[in-house]
Amino acid sequence: MHNSSEINTINWLKKSNLRPTKQRLAVAEALIGDGNDRHVTAESLFSSVNKYGEAISLATVYNTLNTFRDAGLLTEVVVDPHKSYFCTRVDDHPHFYWEDKGLLTDAPNDKLQMTGIPEAPEGAEISKVDVVIRLRAK
Repeated sequence: MHNSSEINTINWLKKSNLRPTKQRLAVAEALIGDGNDRHVTAESLFSSVNKYGEAISLATVYNTLNTFRDAGLLTEVVVDPHKSYFCTRVDDHPHFYWEDKGLLTDAPNDKLQMTGIPEAPEGAEISKVDVVIRLRAK
């Protein structure tokens, strides 16, 4: 018998035809089990998953997050060449990156105005525009 959180997690995985393996379920439960959107790094999620008794390696967490991203269940926000966050909101929206805290949060969408972007070079097309507004304490 599954509780409602587990059922939501299974249904979330099935939206993208991913098989609900034990590892995927554990990672998905840590991501969306409470129904709240979040921004996580693989390392922070690794800590959360293992805190609840699941013995999953960091490599498995990375691979699972990449699988979820490739399936369209998450978006990846790269804040520097060595750090990515995974966002459970998949709609287009801007982010604040708090440099002093190493924290990524959603930014309000209502004030963002884009009046134009450069054309893609020949032979390429724009797949997405990411907006990350970097903040630091005064």
